[in-house]
Amino acid sequence: MTGASGWDAALLLAALLLAAPAHADSLLPSAALADTQLPDPRQEAQAAALMETLRCLVCQGQSIADSNAEMAGDMRALVRRKIAEGERPEDIRAWLVARYGKWVSYDPPLDAETWPLWAMPLLLLGAGLFLVRGRLRRRGAR
Repeated sequence: MTGASGWDAALLLAALLLAAPAHADSLLPSAALADTQLPDPRQEAQAAALMETLRCLVCQGQSIADSNAEMAGDMRALVRRKIAEGERPEDIRAWLVARYGKWVSYDPPLDAETWPLWAMPLLLLGAGLFLVRGRLRRRGAR
């Protein structure tokens, strides 16, 4: 194996690895109600409000309403279908939390399992204030 063909193989491997995320979604068409609004405006408003409060399990930083991930589309379709069947948004949320865990909700309840999520911002703020106080004291001592 010569040096040039070794580099060619390495470049090909790098290109294939970088292209892998582009193939993360399947080539199947999106779910029927993933991008189609419900005919009843009241039901669509309920579905849209619920979708804004549910986290995309693929993107993690987006709601299922904002995400283009295939799984988010499937979840949007599921929410719309269940709303169209007459289920209440609270019941749909409870079903999704039971299936995917409390993390699927952007507003997890405060309990023994989720208290670190709620406490961490306060702990980080306290640590920052402690560091700033220490730095100001050192400056004042000079």
